[in-house]
Amino acid sequence: MISPVLADRRVVREPGPDASTGKWSARFSVEITEDEPVFAGHYPNSPIFPGVCVLECVQGAAESAPPPGAGRLEPAAVESARFLSAVRPGDVLEIDLTWVPRGTDWRCNAKVETARGQAASVRLRYRNGATT
Repeated sequence: MISPVLADRRVVREPGPDASTGKWSARFSVEITEDEPVFAGHYPNSPIFPGVCVLECVQGAAESAPPPGAGRLEPAAVESARFLSAVRPGDVLEIDLTWVPRGTDWRCNAKVETARGQAASVRLRYRNGATT
């Protein structure tokens, strides 16, 4: 898959069961630098990281930390995406993921924050693909 986002994800909390809920969770950090190609022409003099790129960061994090025993997960839907504040060059996205089983599917809930507070809330649905 080709991504419009250059930034790499850094694992802050390894994927594993959350101590308080027992649900599979992880935390990632993504530094958004001013050399991201999507900033070119996107609100000159006041660049904003597009919401679709925030979704890309969440999806990449989710797919690198699937719950154990889930098999091969395939993206099925963006169930919800709320963008609560702008992400700007120099921001660091802190992405908290929690996986919840939904029948044979899985939901990945994500909270995205910057130093200024909550930036987005995202729910992704994944379908179990064929196992190999």
